[in-house]
Amino acid sequence: MMSQWKDIDLIANEVNSGKTTALSLVEKSLATIEDKSDYDAIISVIKDRAIERAKSIDARIVKGEKVGRLAGVPFIAKDNMLTFGSATTAASNILKGFVAPYQATVIERLEAEGAICVAKANLDAFAHGSSTENSDFMVTKNPHNKKLVPGGSSGGSAAAVILDMAPFALGTDTGGSIRLPASFCGAVGFKPTYGLVSRNGVIAMASSTDVIGPITKNVRDTAIVMEVIAGQDTLDSTTIKLDSYDFIPDKYSLKGKTIGVVKEFEGSDISKPVQTKFGQTIETLKSLGANVIEVSFPLIEYSLACYYIIAPAEISSNLSRYDGTRYGFSDSKATTLEESYNKTRSLGFGREAKRRIMLGTYVLSSGYYDAYYNQAQKLRTKLIEEYNQAFKKCDFIITPTAPDVAFAIGENVDDSMKMYLTDVLTVGASLVGIPAISIPANVGNSLPIGIQIMADQKHDADLINFANALEGSI
Repeated sequence: MMSQWKDIDLIANEVNSGKTTALSLVEKSLATIEDKSDYDAIISVIKDRAIERAKSIDARIVKGEKVGRLAGVPFIAKDNMLTFGSATTAASNILKGFVAPYQATVIERLEAEGAICVAKANLDAFAHGSSTENSDFMVTKNPHNKKLVPGGSSGGSAAAVILDMAPFALGTDTGGSIRLPASFCGAVGFKPTYGLVSRNGVIAMASSTDVIGPITKNVRDTAIVMEVIAGQDTLDSTTIKLDSYDFIPDKYSLKGKTIGVVKEFEGSDISKPVQTKFGQTIETLKSLGANVIEVSFPLIEYSLACYYIIAPAEISSNLSRYDGTRYGFSDSKATTLEESYNKTRSLGFGREAKRRIMLGTYVLSSGYYDAYYNQAQKLRTKLIEEYNQAFKKCDFIITPTAPDVAFAIGENVDDSMKMYLTDVLTVGASLVGIPAISIPANVGNSLPIGIQIMADQKHDADLINFANALEGSI
């Protein structure tokens, strides 16, 4: 799809130079959101505040001030990030109408550089899902075919970018929720090293794997956004420090780089179109001078099971705060405190949230903690060791992002196991906390196919440079 937006740095330069105005950009973004509302990518629009901020930026530029490296650039935030100017719902009825008392650190950092949040994107409620069908409000449509899902849980964010509603969007990735929709929609989706971007002000799903990252049209735009949002935050003790936050792709040669292909994924349930495109990508890498080797992860087949023990356990804990007594929905007909808890949570949570609460509570319960949760954590440690060994042999690891292209809306909604298997290629990077990026493969008139590239922890800049060099060749 031909984009109506230039690259992010070019947009900001034009605003800072007075060649264009922030207000005109915001108006264009809002008009596109309205024009393409039938895709159900957006939960709420932040019109008044966005226009007010745009006018303020334009006035400062008239005075000769430099606003920032993202001056006037509209963006869309996944609706599990606290923002001013609209409700933050996490696409769940239990938070419908909740107005945040403060903004997420990522939003604050983007606004400090002149970016303007224009809307909040749809998602699977509380980010529980791989298709955005678990939203309590609407089902987002794939921008290439309205009968197909956009992936999840950041499906609204990915669809919005490809639909040209804004130059970039923010998503969250817990087990693949940025990379999967990027693959299904044909966008670039980046999951940074765990802790590189502050989670302060982002509604928690599974705290030990949650990360925030950008969804863009190209890798360079991803790098620009990452330079703004990455870094330590006193409000999030899990944030980490890098020696350098220079992510902008520089001259980078693929020649001599060693690329690992996972032995255990060969011959697995990966569709023919995805296998074909992945094979072509490997041949392209070889033609560009990269060395391709096989790497083995004997325990990788258990990664999905490991994830779906650890993640629900953390979800059950994180969702316990939604009890109807502090904020969000509360059942007004309840006459006792216990009845209020039960009815509020019964009516407020959707089916998938309840399923994950029950799974998580079960694996943490007395008599089952050691059998399930403790074993899963041990396996996670073993997986970390396997990845560490692999990165001693190769610079990057490459896989398809998803086993197949986007599937039909409703196709897997009643088969939770089949839906969970959509994450089989992405959960490994989440469990071990390494950076991973999905870049779109050019398949002409066919549905998009994502190629996933992973690097060792804190090697985010190298990964972005590598992806930028490969982008356009596949």
